[in-house]
Amino acid sequence: MSAADAIREDRLWQRHADMAKLGGTPKGGVNRQALSPEDAAARNLLGSWARARGFSTFTDAIGNLFVRREGSEPDARPVMSGSHMDSQPTGGRFDGMYGVLAAFEALEALEDAGVKTKRPVVAVAWTNEEGSRFQPGAMGSAVFAGHNDLEKMLQVKDWKGVVLKDALAETLKAAPAPMREGPPGFPLDGYVETHIEQGPRLENEGRTIGVVTAIQGSRRYIVTTEGEEAHAGTTPRAARKDAFAAAVRIAQAMYEATTDTDDTLRFTIGRVEVAPGSPNTVPGRTTFTIDMRHPDDSVLDAHEKKLKEIVATRAAPCPAGIERVVAVPPTNFDPMVVDLVRTKTRALGLSNMDMPSGAGHDAMHIAHLCPAGMIFVPCERGISHNEIENATPQDLAAGARVLVEVLAELANR
Repeated sequence: MSAADAIREDRLWQRHADMAKLGGTPKGGVNRQALSPEDAAARNLLGSWARARGFSTFTDAIGNLFVRREGSEPDARPVMSGSHMDSQPTGGRFDGMYGVLAAFEALEALEDAGVKTKRPVVAVAWTNEEGSRFQPGAMGSAVFAGHNDLEKMLQVKDWKGVVLKDALAETLKAAPAPMREGPPGFPLDGYVETHIEQGPRLENEGRTIGVVTAIQGSRRYIVTTEGEEAHAGTTPRAARKDAFAAAVRIAQAMYEATTDTDDTLRFTIGRVEVAPGSPNTVPGRTTFTIDMRHPDDSVLDAHEKKLKEIVATRAAPCPAGIERVVAVPPTNFDPMVVDLVRTKTRALGLSNMDMPSGAGHDAMHIAHLCPAGMIFVPCERGISHNEIENATPQDLAAGARVLVEVLAELANR
């Protein structure tokens, strides 16, 4: 029996059902935020499954949870797969959790098929990928990769003032696992992450597997317009310095300037604040956020220049400014891993297409440490970060079959 043949669709689906009970919401989604009691319960459940199969578990100083299946050369650099178990406050059952459970299913399938690997194979649940409770997101993988400072991250507070270090201590007390000594991070030989697409392309084109070639770059900005507060009933419009009117002009021009013919650029204004926020006062200050993404950094550079020009020319009579607050460059996955995913997908007779990822993932940090790639499967209507997020048992199992074949080959290099 091959490793792919040993993937059990029913087992993988039941694992999702079991995990969905932890933080389950009335609408069928989950609220399982990072380092919450629900997160601890998920860690405990994964750990119980691992112990039942004879796999070892351990954690690190940022709380990443690892499940290890030994290879014939225990000191060889392992290959790894995984994702995250935390969710948005009104999240779905598959975002992140699928990557963890597919990785664990791959370990079980290797065991069931009796496949021997030279390198250890490790499944991982990264800490705080969503960033809905603690900022920034993808924290565990970023600390593992050395991109974020451990001590700085441990001092981060959530919206209620809870310090991450304290929440982590409570979580590890509730879900104990052996602690790996030393700072987070250890050498890897390869990394592959499975995920629901979180977009509609696979479903729209009738494909089962997305061969992910890259993660597009993202930038975030804050735009501020400064006006002059005035009485709404007595101040003529011609005499006003309306900060919100200036913001509307800027926003409309930005939407027009960021429309591309192939619909690749992503431009979003997601948060707007108007001060003083009184119905009968002309706004004196407006701020809004911009999230802009594209696979090519040069395209982002060109559009950033356009945004700055718009702020400079469309705000009058109000002063205005734009500040870049986040810049994450595109991640191009290793051609060897991308080709291996493509080859294994075709060998299994699964329809597929190459595609970039529009969302960020833990893989973008781990790709700096070792050859890395990603595998996408469809999700219904492309909906994610939503309680109605859905995927089929067949597609989830298909992605896991590709994953285990890729891991088996990487682990025997």
